Amino acid sequence: MEAPEILAAPVNVIAKKGFVSMENLSKIYPNGTVALQDVNLTINEGEFLCFVGPSGCGKSTIFKIITGLSAPSTGTLDVFGTTPKEARKQSDISFVFQDHTLLPWSTVESNVRLPLELRGVDKKTQKQEAERVLEMVGLKDYMKVLPRQLSGGMKMRVSIARALVSRPKLLLMDEPFGALDEITRQTLQNELLNIWQQDKKMTVLFVTHNVFESVFLSTSVVVMTARPGKISGQIDIPVPFPRDDEYRTSTQFNELVRQVSAALHH
Repeated sequence: MEAPEILAAPVNVIAKKGFVSMENLSKIYPNGTVALQDVNLTINEGEFLCFVGPSGCGKSTIFKIITGLSAPSTGTLDVFGTTPKEARKQSDISFVFQDHTLLPWSTVESNVRLPLELRGVDKKTQKQEAERVLEMVGLKDYMKVLPRQLSGGMKMRVSIARALVSRPKLLLMDEPFGALDEITRQTLQNELLNIWQQDKKMTVLFVTHNVFESVFLSTSVVVMTARPGKISGQIDIPVPFPRDDEYRTSTQFNELVRQVSAALHH
């Protein structure tokens, strides 16, 4: 099998407009820390993009800028043809953190309904949508349960369901499986891909430190350098979906892991 080509990301080149477009994006914090420098990236609708890189390379900073929680120091970011803040107002962006961030005093159903409740959606629709997404993550029978009664993996499923309840165009996931054991992690990876395949228009951006996870999940892996964060390469993962556990032990999987690892350590 011919090894996939490692494509170097352009520097100081204006990218073509896509679903999400970053052009010469830089972020310098007030203390002088350069978190990002000249990041250029075009993300197309329906992609599943994984970001890998050393700690402090700016992966989470990119996510904060996309959601409008932070502003770039220089450069531009276009999200669905508008600004990040406007896209967030339209409820087209959802975020899943490494910590499940569930309200401990609320039931699973109430936690999942929260985004719709805050938008003033009627209670009947809230319930219907909560049931829909909880069935997707296999937790429909746990709607009346409190978070403390759930395992770590189940709590993360609830967090994912809450992110999906508003039917987002863009789902951002910042190391959501990082604190889970390997068996639970692989199970949730499989389930996440199944959910993503049900809605091919949903675009997923996923931050991970795990090279194996990035190669299993993504259509493309974006490799970032140590601070100041730059894109050092982008590697396409030309493996069709659905992907199963046999893929994890295949020669093609191992070759792609090798290439992403090589780009990461270059």
